[in-house]
Amino acid sequence: MEQLKLSSGLPEEEINKKVKDLAARGVIFNQPNSKGIMVFRLLPLFNVGTFEYNFMGKLVINERNKEIAALFNKLFSELDNMVQANYDAIIPMLMTTPPIDRTVPVLENQPKNEPVKIIINEDLETGIDRIVPSQRVEELITKFDEIALGHCFCRHYKDMQGTPCKQTDERETCFTFGKSARFTSEQGFSRMIAKDEALKVLKRAEEAGLVHKAYHPNFDISKDETSICNCCRCCCGNGVDNMLAPISNVTNFISVVNDDLCIGCGTCIEKCHTYAAYLNDDKKARRKEERCIGCGVCAHFCPQNAISMVKGKERIVRIPPKKK
Repeated sequence: MEQLKLSSGLPEEEINKKVKDLAARGVIFNQPNSKGIMVFRLLPLFNVGTFEYNFMGKLVINERNKEIAALFNKLFSELDNMVQANYDAIIPMLMTTPPIDRTVPVLENQPKNEPVKIIINEDLETGIDRIVPSQRVEELITKFDEIALGHCFCRHYKDMQGTPCKQTDERETCFTFGKSARFTSEQGFSRMIAKDEALKVLKRAEEAGLVHKAYHPNFDISKDETSICNCCRCCCGNGVDNMLAPISNVTNFISVVNDDLCIGCGTCIEKCHTYAAYLNDDKKARRKEERCIGCGVCAHFCPQNAISMVKGKERIVRIPPKKK
């Protein structure tokens, strides 16, 4: 606050009024740090910032929100045109960026109502001495006392444009934790919920075939999660159908198929978010390692429970957008 008073020349009361208004618009983050000192931080336009917070609350279709959606649509279109016009120069550079999100796998098989088999790859187990992030959404939820639930901003953004999600009617699927939960709930972007409700929402997300993606402060997975999204393929801004730049994801899992159980039904191909699954010449399911983010959605829906998840060291998956 003292820095703002010095740089702006405005009294504290007026600064607080302006900051409160900007926070409610998703432009500024205003929460106390660990020492109790109020910190004001300008948010980015997206990943994670103004775009996400403006479409995270209840969907209100009015002229203001239509205009905001139109402005972001123009921005994303211009970014897409810029990337495509300079594809050969930009994409190789962006393919080296750090991971933006982390996959937390689904580890229950729906048709047979039994666990998905987990295979530990001893050769791939990490030897790095540090805290291993939660690999189950249940573990992730239980470690937080402050949990807020908001709407999926990507699906709301599509709703605003008249192109609703093809995969699910679920909208309240975006979680924030700790300081982020306090911020989003105070601004009306979300509501505080109990752990049992959070687990029920996550279960519904799994049944809808959504992918759990966790976000960490400054994309540092050694730090506690700030949020978790439950993503579809058709709306997600970090999904293969909408990406402007390469997907950059970190995962500890990859799928593997038991040929004795696989019947070549193609369910995994239908459900795969990254188009990693396919059938080989023998009509057995396979996956492209370079595209598999280890989400477990294929294993969750496999009618034969023929797909296991191999757990190993952290693996970064980068998938470039198609060249148009």
